[in-house]
Amino acid sequence: MASDGDAVLHPRVAQPAWSSPWRPLARFAKRKPLGFAGLVILVIVGAGGLFANVVAPYDYAAADFAVRLQGPSWAHLFGTDDIGRDLLSRVLYGVRVSLGISFAAVVLAKVLATVIALLTGYYGGYADKVGQRLVDVWLALPRLVVLITLVGLFGASIVGLVVIIALANAPSSARLIRSAVVSVRSEPYIEAAQSVGAGDLRVILQYVLPNVMHIIIFSATSTLGAVILVVASLGFLGYGVPPPAPDLGAMLSGSGLTFMQTNPWMALWPGLVITIVVFAFNVLGDALRDVLDPRLRGTH
Repeated sequence: MASDGDAVLHPRVAQPAWSSPWRPLARFAKRKPLGFAGLVILVIVGAGGLFANVVAPYDYAAADFAVRLQGPSWAHLFGTDDIGRDLLSRVLYGVRVSLGISFAAVVLAKVLATVIALLTGYYGGYADKVGQRLVDVWLALPRLVVLITLVGLFGASIVGLVVIIALANAPSSARLIRSAVVSVRSEPYIEAAQSVGAGDLRVILQYVLPNVMHIIIFSATSTLGAVILVVASLGFLGYGVPPPAPDLGAMLSGSGLTFMQTNPWMALWPGLVITIVVFAFNVLGDALRDVLDPRLRGTH
């Protein structure tokens, strides 16, 4: 039987008998059309990468020297590269690789950052101070140089890239989430939960975490755009996914850079896809922040 304290902390709200699952999405599109446009772009691009093996017209590694360096045509919508590989197919598989690495790295980074932020922000004390000083030291280091060094030491496998990029992004995310945890910790409902006998684990999971979730979601969507740029930068510098797997950043360098003046489409398509995806993540992150932040819901 629920206690009086639980009744106060969890007031019952009458729920409609039926609600369309599309209604929240329609409200989001009406309130944040630019953010919704970013969501549509990401769904389209993400579906193209996820189902690249179905929608790609050619094998990304199949070379045909008879059609090398051809411009866009009905047979090759994005043209071909210097050894006759279809650029549309390579871009689709490159999206799968870039988004897959970026998404996995951001999820791992946010999980690590959330655990660290909840523990240090809720309990505070000496561990919190030491943790913040370590974050200061890490943020002072040039991130790209550190990433290149770590990739050079441990190799450029997909799993290695995910772990290295996640560890590089977790400290800054932990600081952002921790600030929200410290703010929530001083709220009256936290004291009310503790006064009715709720343990620390219950308070953290049931009251603190839900009230900082909007920060985590906004941080994840915004970080995804930055991480995609990091993955592309590593690929451009030759530290990305090993060939022959396509990498959007690697497509910009090498032959794409060599033939940029005579065959600009070789660098145009991967660069355009990177730009569009980063833009979409940024506008979606801004929109989600405004929609999910309880302090901003009534101001838009």
